[in-house]
Amino acid sequence: MAKVMIVDDDRDFMDSICRVLKHKGHNTTALYDTEGVIERLEREPHDVLVLDVMFPEDAAAGFHLAQDIRKHSDLTRLPILILSAINTKFPMGFGPDDIDETWMPVQDFLEKPIDFDVLTAKVQKLAANSS
Repeated sequence: MAKVMIVDDDRDFMDSICRVLKHKGHNTTALYDTEGVIERLEREPHDVLVLDVMFPEDAAAGFHLAQDIRKHSDLTRLPILILSAINTKFPMGFGPDDIDETWMPVQDFLEKPIDFDVLTAKVQKLAANSS
């Protein structure tokens, strides 16, 4: 059972993700904006971070948060899964090939709308690899 933090501003979508992951036996923490995420992760370690990219205050807030997380020595190994609809709003074709240790320092990328079975499999794989 993994402890999964999900950061996404879409409350309905977040509720769905939490239900699915809890049904698979994971503990979830839901946060609706990027403020205070690093401090929370430092206080309460998690096995996986599922992170949206676009937030009302900044269309690239998720990318910025992932970059900031990698600057904290306690969090450099935290697996991050980007979960975003960025290609719907800004059709630039972001995807797993763009994962980069400085610009997009994450382990995986999943585009919305998502297949919950794929999401669950990716979270389980990332959690297993973080142990």
